[in-house]
Amino acid sequence: MIVFTGVKKQYDDGFQALRNIDLEIKEGEITVLIGPSGCGKTTTMKLINRLIQPTGGTIRIQGRDIASLNPVELRRQIGYVIQNIGLFPHMTIAKNVGVVPRLLKWEKARVERRVDELLNLVGLNPDIYRNRYPSELSGGQQQRIGVIRALAADPDIILMDEPFSALDPISREQLQDELIRLQQELRKTIVFVTHDMDEALKIADTIVLMKDGEIVQADRPERILRHPANDFVKSFIGKKRLQSAEAGPAVPELAPTVDDVMVEQPATAFPNRGLAEAVKLMERRRVDTLLIVDKNNKLHGTVSIYNVLDQYAEENKTVADVMKPVEHTVPSGTPLAFALQLMSAKQLSNLAVVGEDNRFVGLITRGSVVRHMADLYASGKDGGDAHASAVV
Repeated sequence: MIVFTGVKKQYDDGFQALRNIDLEIKEGEITVLIGPSGCGKTTTMKLINRLIQPTGGTIRIQGRDIASLNPVELRRQIGYVIQNIGLFPHMTIAKNVGVVPRLLKWEKARVERRVDELLNLVGLNPDIYRNRYPSELSGGQQQRIGVIRALAADPDIILMDEPFSALDPISREQLQDELIRLQQELRKTIVFVTHDMDEALKIADTIVLMKDGEIVQADRPERILRHPANDFVKSFIGKKRLQSAEAGPAVPELAPTVDDVMVEQPATAFPNRGLAEAVKLMERRRVDTLLIVDKNNKLHGTVSIYNVLDQYAEENKTVADVMKPVEHTVPSGTPLAFALQLMSAKQLSNLAVVGEDNRFVGLITRGSVVRHMADLYASGKDGGDAHASAVV
């Protein structure tokens, strides 16, 4: 899709920002450029839409040398999401999202349909948000608008320059999940710049680790975790950021149901994730079990640390190859008392809650039940706020 061949970038003061970059960015995947400050990751990304010009080598998109393309026309065909969002404060959300389609001379009705479609795609009701201004939105909502603005003209390529780094940890993790969900549906070619290895491991199909203007290692997350190229890669992988804070729903005054107690965002993984990635995810989320769901959030199975370690030597295996079926589930709305009886009778440490078509809704754990009871005790009544633990 995007091929760098011998690409160099040297500035007028002699600084060599990039040195002989050879890289292939695959179509329909998320490629993450990562490394310490000054390593050349943002420079590499900006070369793709010609915000920066190389001083040597070639960059081709679908076989065409981008040096032969009009840079303005090229940029209108590539989505771009930046760290500080860059929404126009004097424009409504609808006008912000529709900027590029209008520049491309789309008909007004088509632009309006596209805006509504994209707002729905990220869970923002068009009737509520279409005519609001950026200042009336939270940081996370503004960044969602930044993402869908990049999608508005349906480009094949999207560049994302540390888009979530300015957000609080909870909003950041939610938007990472949102990006993974959108990519499962849209299959865009995404080049994503970050300095956070946890973020890279979570979202990437391919990780490109850079240092001093050179590529140190470029490979699947699974391969990088298993076969780091050198001590620099090992040390960079070790710089983890633990970002985990989840809150459960409020406890009603009536007898509680499973929905009142369950963890709504437990540790999940897609079936195609590798075993080393699964171990890292368990470590980051401090759990010993992952629930395996597809892009539609349909529950497929469960994987424990013991399942993974038993087959860990097999590098080509994914969690789908080692997962076990979920033998017991309860539907949303089930009385909590029934669920607890089932957990006791079957000696279950956790119990999945599902909705229609076996879509995963949440997880009851011993920890979430204990926290629920503790909150009830603390409130002194059959009500109050309950916060569910994320530990499975």
